Amino acid sequence: MPHRQVMTVLSGLLLGMFVAILSSTVVSNALPQIVSDLGGGQSSYTWVVTASLLTLTASTPLWGKLSDLYSKKLLVQLSIVIFVLASAGAGLSQSTGTLIAWRAVQGIGVGGLVALAQVILAALVPPRERGRYGGYFGATFAVATVGGPLLGGVITDAPGLGWRWCFYVGVPFAVIALVVLQRTLTLPGGAVRRKGVRIDWLGSLLIAASVSLLLIWVTLAGDSYAWLSWQTAAMVGGSIALGGLFVLVEKRAAEPVIPLSLFRNRTITLTALASFFIGIAMFGATVFLSQYFQLARGQSPTMSGVMTIPMIGGLFLASTGSGLIITRTGRWKRWLVTGGALVTAGLGLLGTMRHDTAYWQVGTYMAVLGLGIGMLMQNLVLATQNQVSSDRIGAASSVIAFSRSLGGAIGVSALGAVLAERISHHMADGFANAGDAPGGADNGTIPDLSALPAPVRAVVESAYGHGIADIYLYAAPAALLVLALVVAVKEVPLRTR
Repeated sequence: MPHRQVMTVLSGLLLGMFVAILSSTVVSNALPQIVSDLGGGQSSYTWVVTASLLTLTASTPLWGKLSDLYSKKLLVQLSIVIFVLASAGAGLSQSTGTLIAWRAVQGIGVGGLVALAQVILAALVPPRERGRYGGYFGATFAVATVGGPLLGGVITDAPGLGWRWCFYVGVPFAVIALVVLQRTLTLPGGAVRRKGVRIDWLGSLLIAASVSLLLIWVTLAGDSYAWLSWQTAAMVGGSIALGGLFVLVEKRAAEPVIPLSLFRNRTITLTALASFFIGIAMFGATVFLSQYFQLARGQSPTMSGVMTIPMIGGLFLASTGSGLIITRTGRWKRWLVTGGALVTAGLGLLGTMRHDTAYWQVGTYMAVLGLGIGMLMQNLVLATQNQVSSDRIGAASSVIAFSRSLGGAIGVSALGAVLAERISHHMADGFANAGDAPGGADNGTIPDLSALPAPVRAVVESAYGHGIADIYLYAAPAALLVLALVVAVKEVPLRTR
């Protein structure tokens, strides 16, 4: 297909991706205020993010398998509808529990878009040309990521609107995306189902249960019970047992949700592991940035969005630039290695920041991290798709998306638990050094800085600045593992058909 025709077909898909990412990121800078208004604490803040990542993780392989069996066009439209309905429900939430439940439904819709976008791109474009179009997806991701927090901040601060409109704002864009997809997305054989094939529902249920149990343990450990306790043994043991049952089921399933035979390919195994660890680093690093700017530096939701531009700019440049160069040269490994090194460096640098670190330094650190993520995210998918035949593109693409989402969910849960502990630790030290009692600032809820006395506010800002920096140091080893894994990947020339 000529470039113009490909772009016409992809236009609705890019718009759908834009809607999903925008609707996800538009709440990021509003989350501290949302959780505070609904009476939630640090655990609630973490679960508002983790809930969507969990269902995204669990549903991604299933969407990938469905795309091998049913109409890709119908599935991507269905995923948008699910996402929009869940967004409206989230906007009507009156408690953190309800909000978390609707966010979980949102994740199912996002899982469809994440998996199907890569599958449809692979159905239209050969691997050698895919880097170019993968760059466009990366650019769309970057624009929606930077536009979302900015828009969310403006909506949250605007009189007469408030944070609930952050969930409603994506609805008109989604309607447009559905119309455009209906008119432009045409795939040969896209509506044909293979006969005699059944979905591996048992495998899907087992992997979802295993991951959910693991995430619940990570979130509650250290707070509701000790890390070394009978609860830990029960949850971790149960998760491992469910994972073992999942492997047994997959070996016998006629159409496994995650074909284990894919992992006989060394490149796919390495890229899946790298995607898992980049998920830990990427989601764990970016989710808490809004807390840093609002609770450590006292910025408004709008300014919090503005201040993340260096990271999104780096992601935008690296994603589009590397995609175009890969299309010209056919060489992709150097970008993975450079990206792994930059993510490791960026996380290490962010680990040195405090609440009063000069913004130009924080901006530079974020730009380094963004460049690394931009080089890694799309190109790990590209390297994987280049290893499989066309009839397994859906399964292979969903394995990478699943691994990245699983890493992200575990990263957000684990780092969120660590963050709560580190903030309490630094806050206790700060009040001890100041000779004051906490005065209710450290009661487990997200604080309202404007309501705190000046001495207490200074301690709270310092604690959040130091605590959030600590989690970047915890995430840095995951990025170092990504670097080691991509160095071990053997570069295979990209196919031209």
